Amino acid sequence: MDKMRLNSHTWDLIVVGGGPAGFFAALACAAGAPVGSPFKILILEKANRPLGKVLVSGGGRCNLTHACYDPAQLVEYYPRGGPALRGAFTRFQPSDTVAWFKRRGVSLKTEPDGRIFPASNDAQTVVECLLDAADQAGIRLRTRSVVDAIFAHAEGGAARFTVALNASTETFKARCLLLATGGDAASGTAGTPELAESLGHSLKPAVPSLFTFRIPDPRLEGLAGVSVDPAGLQLLTEDGTPLRAPGMQQLGPLLITHWGLSGPAVLRLSAWAARELNACAYQAGLRINWLGEMKQEQALADLLAFKEAHAGQKPTAHYPFDRLPQRLWERLAQAASLHPDQNWGDLPKAALQSLAEQLTAGRYSIRGKGPFKEEFVTCGGVALDEVNFKTMESRIVPGLYFAGEALDVDGLTGGFNLQNAWTTGYLAGSAAAFALRE
Repeated sequence: MDKMRLNSHTWDLIVVGGGPAGFFAALACAAGAPVGSPFKILILEKANRPLGKVLVSGGGRCNLTHACYDPAQLVEYYPRGGPALRGAFTRFQPSDTVAWFKRRGVSLKTEPDGRIFPASNDAQTVVECLLDAADQAGIRLRTRSVVDAIFAHAEGGAARFTVALNASTETFKARCLLLATGGDAASGTAGTPELAESLGHSLKPAVPSLFTFRIPDPRLEGLAGVSVDPAGLQLLTEDGTPLRAPGMQQLGPLLITHWGLSGPAVLRLSAWAARELNACAYQAGLRINWLGEMKQEQALADLLAFKEAHAGQKPTAHYPFDRLPQRLWERLAQAASLHPDQNWGDLPKAALQSLAEQLTAGRYSIRGKGPFKEEFVTCGGVALDEVNFKTMESRIVPGLYFAGEALDVDGLTGGFNLQNAWTTGYLAGSAAAFALRE
């Protein structure tokens, strides 16, 4: 369809954002059209191809949801937006996502940790499914279309909205409008949700979430690739005061990298502390318990008992915590000032106390985020109290809907962010269809 024909009539629904939430909303709206009278639906995407985040999700395999089917439990995986999503997940949750894709011929598999992927292990399978479904529904897609401004018409009429794009050289009219784009995780800018602000909505500042930690520390140098599971993390202020807000303590797999720390425990901590870390310019303290949940007193007792039983052995070669990688153990022993030529029997209690502290309560300094990757998530977006989560419609502008990253909702890794996109997209598109039929 050429530009003149695209521009020649009023669209029933224009979706700004060709990501998973936008596509799912468009498809839900199309499915709700009267038999024989399809809605005219247009998706506008600024990139040269749609569904870019689907392609990079799960390392290119597309972790499209998670096998958590209890809404009350599911919302616990969302640092922001969980309470608002509780009711939404009773109407469309992971089991509905699984059923939707299976009906369209996408075979799925559930991994032991609950993550759900296409059986093909290829995100392109999911992308092709969505593109094919949109094509069959008669949904139009335009890429390289940057929306500059949106105007809501208070007088109502057939067209409630005018959308200006590409330096305002083109305009489109729509009866309903859906914003389904998020912020820019690389720059931390709000991006397209600013369009919502121009329509009277307020925004929560966009800041990066789900990132790794840059930690320059001699205890970690040369240990890239060493992992510990589980390790305990506690976020601190720079002066060492523990932060007590929800999520500031995490337990799980930890990976040492060339620049600092990564792994699920770090990513979860960065998500829950996204705003706190942004506020301090990513200069903070971190307490690490390399022994998981073991208390410092218990670690000291184990060290003293090991000393008594292995007095003639070297601590660098023999130690009581078998699951701790030897290279990491040696580095922590060095940090506690243990001399490699000493035997266990030669170690004073003060040295063992220092080692117990290094093992269970060592302090490290976060000095920025790790290298940026495409699969980033941004927290921030449209304030949730300005949106009706039964319909995803604006409480301020009738006929305006939101889904996905346009909202101040973000989840942990594991398929939760895509599930937010499917759920809010489905609810928004279904509600728009209902409104268009009236």
